Amino acid sequence: MLAVLGGMFLAMLDQTIVGTALPRIVRELGGADLYTWVVTSYLLTSTITVPLYGRLSDVYGRKPLLLTGVTLFLIGSLLCGVAQDMTQLIAFRAVQGLGAGALLPLSLALVMDLFPPERGGRVQGAIGGVMALSYIAGPFLGGVFTDTTSWRWAFLVNLPVGLLLIAVIVARLPYSPGQGRGSRPDYLGIAVFTAAIGALLLGLTEKGLDDHSWTSGPVLWPIVAAAVLTAAFVMVERRAAEPIIPLELFRNRTYTLANTASFITAFCLYAGVVFLPRYFQEARGLSATDSGLRIYPLMLGMVAGSMVTGALISRTRRYKPWLAAGAFLIAIGALLCAGLTTGTSGVVLAGWMALLGLGMGPMLSGLTVAIQTSVPPRFIGTASANLTFFRQIGGSVALALGGTLYTAVIREQVPLHGPQTAHAAATAAVIPWLAVTGALVALVALLALPGGRITALAGRPPQAEG
Repeated sequence: MLAVLGGMFLAMLDQTIVGTALPRIVRELGGADLYTWVVTSYLLTSTITVPLYGRLSDVYGRKPLLLTGVTLFLIGSLLCGVAQDMTQLIAFRAVQGLGAGALLPLSLALVMDLFPPERGGRVQGAIGGVMALSYIAGPFLGGVFTDTTSWRWAFLVNLPVGLLLIAVIVARLPYSPGQGRGSRPDYLGIAVFTAAIGALLLGLTEKGLDDHSWTSGPVLWPIVAAAVLTAAFVMVERRAAEPIIPLELFRNRTYTLANTASFITAFCLYAGVVFLPRYFQEARGLSATDSGLRIYPLMLGMVAGSMVTGALISRTRRYKPWLAAGAFLIAIGALLCAGLTTGTSGVVLAGWMALLGLGMGPMLSGLTVAIQTSVPPRFIGTASANLTFFRQIGGSVALALGGTLYTAVIREQVPLHGPQTAHAAATAAVIPWLAVTGALVALVALLALPGGRITALAGRPPQAEG
């Protein structure tokens, strides 16, 4: 359990911990024009490698792939902590991401490997809770390290935790060989997939910059290239003996709809996790550390929602009603945030954030149960990784769309009402737009899930109906 939760926490923490430290990093290392690439390089390599690690772990076993990922992650963390300029930091963040891609999907897959079906829902609930904690703790810890010691500790803190994790994996995690030993890896599929997702993320990252429109070259052409390469990837996978993303899985209705929900609920997640801290800092004038503390109601709601959902799934053997209820709570909380102003009461806003968190919690645990119980055992790693992959791609799309709207509102409102009121208005526009859209689309997908009941069959892992 420590190996499962520890690996996942490290990977997700580093998605967000750097954000609040970036201004100080730029002041010390220079390279302000490379600001966004500190985040983008990690996002690129970690997102691209998620499905690869998942599929390779199904073929060659989880333990060696998890050890490889943790080792690469720690090497990258150490190098980031001693980086002397921005170019080095960007390159070392890419190394860190190469390892991080293994940690979350393999942690999710190990639950199905190690725990009996009757405990699976509860364990996934705990994992979802740690996932929620990492999303919120990242900006807070990044602010604390930056304000009190040095931004370098945002990276170096990974070393003692990671070394303990390696010791636990080596000593306690059982090794189970995969089902494809001796088969040739899908090298061509890996290459085309890497190019397609890399181009997509590059285009979306450029869109997040204030001076680029959707039709500008740096945004449009990478996205067009990604579409062409994705079509080529589908053709390659149809002919591959061991495809890196088996297309046959998408014939499974539960698998396809759960991945759709994972993609679109990332809009809800990133709306709160990214834009609420910005509201507290820009509209309310709080420090990075204080803004991290103020969004604790969101984190606590996510933790509670995930763990309660896991317990309910284990007790009722159903996941569909709890997921649908989560989407409903997200929509309510997001709609209430449309009334956000610089004078909104802290108690009232805490209630709105708690509703958002309670709705997001089930998405972090229930979707994993739905997808893992809908595929054959030989595809557990692949299915877990793809769920994570679609969530991360959804988050990138959400940030590009939300950033565009946020900037447009700021430009309109600053001349009229000043910067603080403008940032509050931008937050009040972005959160409902992203989260309500995501919640409603997710609700349609979740209601279309067939069955939604987990049934345990003798001698086989639990399977979802339909």
